[in-house]
Amino acid sequence: MDSAELQTMMLQKIPNMPNKAKRVTEYLLSNMREAAFKSIGEVADELRVSKAQLVRVSRVLGFSGYSELKDCLQKAILEQINPAAMLTKAVGMKNELPQKILQTEHVNIDDTWMQVDMQNVEEFCRMASEARCTAFLGWGISSLVMELAYARFCVMGLPTTLIKRGSMSLVEQARALPGGSVLVVCEMPSYAVDVTEAVSDAKNHGAKVITISDSAAAPICRYSDLSLFVSGASPTFGSSIVGPIFLIHILTSSLVVHLGDAAREALEKQAAYLHDERFYHPIFGLKY
Repeated sequence: MDSAELQTMMLQKIPNMPNKAKRVTEYLLSNMREAAFKSIGEVADELRVSKAQLVRVSRVLGFSGYSELKDCLQKAILEQINPAAMLTKAVGMKNELPQKILQTEHVNIDDTWMQVDMQNVEEFCRMASEARCTAFLGWGISSLVMELAYARFCVMGLPTTLIKRGSMSLVEQARALPGGSVLVVCEMPSYAVDVTEAVSDAKNHGAKVITISDSAAAPICRYSDLSLFVSGASPTFGSSIVGPIFLIHILTSSLVVHLGDAAREALEKQAAYLHDERFYHPIFGLKY
């Protein structure tokens, strides 16, 4: 049963359910990824129902128990981000694919914007401006998002480092962060074990952690001092990074305003560098 079939089946069952079972099913529909990777106890606590109630709802939905329902949820979620499965669907829409991508990215930006809390943006600015060092960590396509953030911190003259796979493991690099550091980690599915371990070690060594992910169920979120969420739906490949990059644009733009004169001095130095014709052609514009 794929994601669409599972959702259709649950929607058909809802009208005939008692109120409590209806509330559980609506939660599963709205929070499919979170429910798929949380324990039965965590879901029961969040809904303030008993584990037995979750088992009963599972049976109403046609499953032998909650374990089978959870397996189905996990398979549905993994199917959504399976590149081969996504390619099969994309082949079927061929001519409509560019329009579908355009529509999806508009939704990603809108959904990401809806999840932006200005208090969280202000907290990000406070944490980043007070940090002894801000480190950025990402894996796969998420590393592209973190490289953008790292570059903008460099331009603003802030102490920063980029953690990426190389001669040292992610864990070793995270563990070496100085006291008073902030670790910003972006992770879209699939979630990597060594990223989670690096975040855990950084946290244990005193770093504050800011997470950027598509779901509160992401393993890195359990270590977060500040959680930020984005939308990364995509009809091909896996996850889109348009939403995460949009969020980084908001965060770093807010931060440069927050820094005021301190950032202005760094930007003036950068402007002088941009006029160096050994590196840039000034006639074509001076943006960085």
